[in-house]
Amino acid sequence: MRSISYRGYRFPPDIIQHGVWLYLRFALSFRDVEDLLAERGIVVSYETIRRWVAHFGPLIAADLRRRRCRPHAIWRLDEMVVSIAGKPMYLWRAIDAEGEVLEVLIQRKRDTRAAAVSCASS
Repeated sequence: MRSISYRGYRFPPDIIQHGVWLYLRFALSFRDVEDLLAERGIVVSYETIRRWVAHFGPLIAADLRRRRCRPHAIWRLDEMVVSIAGKPMYLWRAIDAEGEVLEVLIQRKRDTRAAAVSCASS
């Protein structure tokens, strides 16, 4: 596994990662991130933040996916009735042994077999 190289960039990796994190984690514009970094005394243009997100965003996401724990082979199907637009719907969730939600399915009619097949296929 290769680490992400920040060589050739003016700002240290922590600032670049923080700017990318702010943009991707919250519903902010590039100019909002520029303002938030300016409040911390970091003068950077919104165009630079756009370039950071375009370049480092996919690399950071791939690194996070690699580090994420693998789901357990044992999982269960959880059923819940929810109201969407005033109509009762069946919400099915495939949950592994650690409690991680693996998949979500919403159906108009209750069909346990179809929900189990749909969750098992992914």
